[in-house]
Amino acid sequence: MTKSLLKYFALLAGAAIFAYPFLWMLAGSIKPEMEIGNLSLWSSHASFHSYEQVLTKIPIIRSFFNSIIVSVSTTASVVLFGSMVGYALARLRFFGSKLLFALILFTMMIPFQITLIPQYILMVKLGLTDTYASLIAPTMMSAFSIVVFRQFFMSLPQALIDAARIDGCSEFRILFLLIWPLSRAVIITVAILTFMSSWNDVLWPLIVVRDRALMTMPQLVTIFVIGGEAESQLGLQLAAATLLALPVVIAYSFFQRYFIEGMAYTGIKG
Repeated sequence: MTKSLLKYFALLAGAAIFAYPFLWMLAGSIKPEMEIGNLSLWSSHASFHSYEQVLTKIPIIRSFFNSIIVSVSTTASVVLFGSMVGYALARLRFFGSKLLFALILFTMMIPFQITLIPQYILMVKLGLTDTYASLIAPTMMSAFSIVVFRQFFMSLPQALIDAARIDGCSEFRILFLLIWPLSRAVIITVAILTFMSSWNDVLWPLIVVRDRALMTMPQLVTIFVIGGEAESQLGLQLAAATLLALPVVIAYSFFQRYFIEGMAYTGIKG
C-alpha cells in the first residue's frame, strides 16, 4: 500500500512538473503585463485582451486554416502512401525489396538541411513557390511512416492475407479493406506524429512562402514574435504561442490511447 502511494505521488509530481510550463504560458496569456513574471497561475485581473490584440494585429485565423489544410493534406498522403509502401515491403516479394528498404532507412539518417536547397530550387523551377503545393508536396512521403507500417504489417498472420488472396481479393483490397481496419492504432500513431511535425514546421514555410495570406500558423507566429510586431509584449507572445499549441494538445489528448498502443505494436517484430 505504501509503495503504491509513493508511486502515485511520484507520478503526480512528475506530471505537475511537466504540465506547469504549459499552464504558466496559458495563465500568462490572460494576465496583465506586470503580473506575468509571477510564478503564480492565478490573477484577479485576468482578461483576454492579449488574444484580442493578436487577432487584430495578424491574420491568425487565416493562418490557422492554412495550417489545417497543409497538415491534414500531408497527414492523409503520408498515411496512404506510407501504408502502401510498407505493405509492399512487408508482404510482397520482389527483386530488390531488401535493398529498397535499406535505402529508405538510409534516407532517415540524412539531415533535412542537406536537401533543403535542392528542394527549394526544385520548387522555384516548377513555379510552386507561394502556393499550397510547395508546402505539401515535399512532405507527402515519409520514411518513418514506411518503417512503422512495415514493422506492424510483418506482425500480422500471413494466413490471413493468403486467405484473402484465395478469395480473389486484390492487393489493394487486402490493404484497405482487411489490413487497415486491423491497423487503427498504428494509423493514428503515424497520423498524430505526422500532423504534429507538419503543424510545427517553420523553416520550410519561411523559405517557400512570402505571401501573408498563405502563411501557416507557426510561420506567422514566428514572424509576429521575432519580427517585432509583438512589440516586446510578453502577453501577446504567450497568447500567440497558446493559440499555436492548443490544436496539437487537443488532438493528442483525444488520441493518446491509440498513440501509445500503436507505438507498442510497431516494436513487436523486426
